[in-house]
Amino acid sequence: MRAVFADGAGGPEVLVVRDLPDPSPGPGEVVLEVAAAGLNRADLLQRQGFYPPPPGASDVLGMECSGTVAAVGEGVDGWSVGDQACALLSAGAYATHVTVPAGQLMPVPTGVGLVEAAALPEVACTVWSNVFMLAHLAADEVLLVHGGAGGIGSFAIQLASAAGARVLTTAGTADKRAFCESLGAERAIDYHDEDFVAVVKEVTDGRGADVVLDNMGASYLQRNVDALATEGRLVVIGMQGGTKGEIDLSTLLRKRGAVLATTLRARPAEEKAAICASVVEHVWPLVADGAVRPIVEGTVPLDDVRRAHELMESGSHTGKILLTV
Repeated sequence: MRAVFADGAGGPEVLVVRDLPDPSPGPGEVVLEVAAAGLNRADLLQRQGFYPPPPGASDVLGMECSGTVAAVGEGVDGWSVGDQACALLSAGAYATHVTVPAGQLMPVPTGVGLVEAAALPEVACTVWSNVFMLAHLAADEVLLVHGGAGGIGSFAIQLASAAGARVLTTAGTADKRAFCESLGAERAIDYHDEDFVAVVKEVTDGRGADVVLDNMGASYLQRNVDALATEGRLVVIGMQGGTKGEIDLSTLLRKRGAVLATTLRARPAEEKAAICASVVEHVWPLVADGAVRPIVEGTVPLDDVRRAHELMESGSHTGKILLTV
């Protein structure tokens, strides 16, 4: 098999493709012959030396992929050689083959191609577990999504809209804002020139957002709290704006609000399996009927992985970038 490693920490130039022995499945595992792998911002952080894989995980980059089952380990039920699937991983997706815990394998949704299915696992599991399983977004509530044109943001807009929520979002260019609104956002806010707190309050008649999905962290912390409605829930899933911030606790107390923060990658396998099962039950039917769709900016061959990382770092893309095998 061939796989992508970071040869040291640095820019895209440190990425190398190496040959490895083909994997064999252990008990409860499946080997997937990879068709495509999705890029995530965590991959860039790992390459830069800031986000190592969890203990015991592969050093091969990549946290999601799609492909065809090539081998099935002892004790695995429900999967056979030749089945098509997509997978949520701790690491290992940038490769021609990968070993996957069976609980983190999901069928390709009806109507989705095998390659584009690689765009789904990470965004679907992140959005569903945080916005719905954790923050309990309900129909007619207001969701504010930061970075709505990205992979997670574009999926969150669609899923929340399909669930009957009102969606507001932030984006940096006119094209990206139009893209977000085409997906179902009621209002896309220019984070360069507009105060998103003021816009949220204006659009909601002063009430605020019931749930905020935030990828920025420290730099948006107080403003996110200010944007919350009474009993609002702020869910932090990224730290692009830093790791340490301050909030006025009196604001949070008055609103009876909650600040929640999660990561998906390092969760125990049984927790990931439960999230995957819930996604298949609740989200895949919406994908199958077209209410939610994978958004793919483009595909890049595995051997050209450096170019794929350059494209993602440029910030010019919308939706997901995929590596194809």
